[in-house]
Amino acid sequence: MRLHRDAKVEQFSKVPLFARCSKHELQELASAADEIDLPAGKVLTREGDRGREFFVLLDGAAEVRKNGVVIRTLGPGDFLGEIALVSKEPRTATVTTTSPVQALVITDQAFAALLAHVPSLQSAVLEALADRLAADEL
Repeated sequence: MRLHRDAKVEQFSKVPLFARCSKHELQELASAADEIDLPAGKVLTREGDRGREFFVLLDGAAEVRKNGVVIRTLGPGDFLGEIALVSKEPRTATVTTTSPVQALVITDQAFAALLAHVPSLQSAVLEALADRLAADEL
């Protein structure tokens, strides 16, 4: 089953990185996202590699490992890879699907093109990042 745009908008509205985005900006994000199906055992990110994608899990589960140790399990509604959209920093963990997964994905190139096309999105993302940094300082 494929999501319609409003359902994609709903998924992106739950991501802290996009917390300050307007409905229009969220609709643009939804338009840039691809819906993909992945098998169990698929590595989504590898610790130390350069990140190029952001994922929102719609269905299924994935395991997060840091230094080979499982630190978290992800499920529907969870997201990963937001650092890859705003930074060239290496991946901080390896994430592998533990069941078949359906996800939304936005590549770093699609996100960069979106920022050029919708400049207000850049401000909203920067404000959300500043909010997260300020919260970490407390």
